[in-house]
Amino acid sequence: MYEIKPEQSIALLQELHILTADGKMNQDSRRKLKQVYHLAQFIEPLMQEIVNDQQEIHLVDHGAGKSYLGFILYDLFFHKLVKDGKYPGGSHIYGIESRDELVQKSQELARRLGFSAMSFVNLSVLESIASPLLPKRVDVVTALHACDTTTDDAIQFALQKKARYVVLAPCCQAEVAAVLRKNKGKQLGGNILVEMWRHPLHTREFGSHITNVLRCLQLESYGYQVSVTELVGWEHSMKNELIIATFHDLPRKRPQQRLQALLQLLGLEEMGSRFC
Repeated sequence: MYEIKPEQSIALLQELHILTADGKMNQDSRRKLKQVYHLAQFIEPLMQEIVNDQQEIHLVDHGAGKSYLGFILYDLFFHKLVKDGKYPGGSHIYGIESRDELVQKSQELARRLGFSAMSFVNLSVLESIASPLLPKRVDVVTALHACDTTTDDAIQFALQKKARYVVLAPCCQAEVAAVLRKNKGKQLGGNILVEMWRHPLHTREFGSHITNVLRCLQLESYGYQVSVTELVGWEHSMKNELIIATFHDLPRKRPQQRLQALLQLLGLEEMGSRFC
């Protein structure tokens, strides 16, 4: 049995269908709750640092889906601030989701629960970068299992907003694998590294891995310190990577050079506009 946090709202977990009406969980719900709790353990200290420094926090969750992460962060963190008398009035959590029916359901749920400092916006991540519906200053950017190029768009959003923290759990992404596949024949004779992605299954897996390596270098090339860890155990999900980036205004030249060198080595120069 996976333990529910004592301060967690049972009503919220029931509304999110993580708990049944009689307070039970199935295996899928237990796995989902474990993932979100584990991610919250990384994010809550970052939020606390921001509140300590500037008294309010703006968090934007991209590819929010049913907004499990946003709701649970609000319930665990914002409610604690209110209880401790330290709630900064301008703090807000924004959920970005392109499926309008999910946005409407999240809006209704936030109203029912009285989560007044939550907003849900029907936009793609790319559209959200310039949207006036979001604040100019964003402190934390999250994207949990955002598929395809949504994670890359979330990184662009964070860079444009100069976010202090970026927390990403990347999902499937096929662009890099497609370019590796396309250029494979031209490189087979002269680049022994092509053996690492010569077979179709390896192309997909290597492409996924290299995508995340390039994302890390991209963030480092903008002055972020990056760490990579597991989100949960491999028995729960194969999409298990967690990338946490903290802006420290670090030197940019070396990671930029290494990013360019890696793109050239792998025959991915055409991907430069996405990662550079």
